[in-house]
Amino acid sequence: MGQLIEIWRHPIKSHGREALESVEMTAGDTIPGDRAYAVTHDQSDADGSTWVPCQNFSRGSKAPELMAIDLTWNEQQNTMTLTHPKLPDLVINPDDAEDQKRFLVWEASLMPDNRAQSAKLVRAVARGMTDTDYPSITIGNMSSHRAVAQKLGKRISHLRWRCNFWLDGLGPWEEFEWIGKDVMIGDVSFEVRERCVRCLSTTANPKTGVRDADTLGALETWGHREFTVYATPKTSGTLRIGDPVRLA
Repeated sequence: MGQLIEIWRHPIKSHGREALESVEMTAGDTIPGDRAYAVTHDQSDADGSTWVPCQNFSRGSKAPELMAIDLTWNEQQNTMTLTHPKLPDLVINPDDAEDQKRFLVWEASLMPDNRAQSAKLVRAVARGMTDTDYPSITIGNMSSHRAVAQKLGKRISHLRWRCNFWLDGLGPWEEFEWIGKDVMIGDVSFEVRERCVRCLSTTANPKTGVRDADTLGALETWGHREFTVYATPKTSGTLRIGDPVRLA
């Protein structure tokens, strides 16, 4: 049916992305390290101890410049390196109190003045702080992305969708037909749960953080604002770029 061509995780929710060559999946869990941390704002009392909706966190839908952050995580040393085209590189230990303060100072200039301001970097205790109230990964279809770009009349980066797995070799929107079904990626089985309803974060360019594409308007021409799908792993195993994809 198709092939796994990219694997991504987002160690700090809405604050950077990291490409992986392979990932060890555990049944019923998110990608290890995906949304392992999140940034609460001054109108939220979230502390990472339990899952809460995305409205509790600083995110790209309210602060588009966050979309231009890249991140690498050295888990052995527990150091994260964050980069942004407008800022100097920053290296932090995300569990160190002083480094958390340095991170908030670094990130502050990316937050609009008329929005709730970032208050605390918190670690997710139970599981990654995905946008669903169940452990999930997001699956994107490059053919569907190309259909959106064609509708817009210009090339756009697929990274603005911030999903975990990118597949190619499928028909446009074929992933929507998988809802309620199981799909095999390599030797790992996933239950495809629902479509992802998209927000303003996708309008921002992941290289510049500038809103430069009406992705939501393009999706609305198909009668919805949905792109990519949420899924949960049903079995455990290692996924690698190049793994085949098929319905179970």
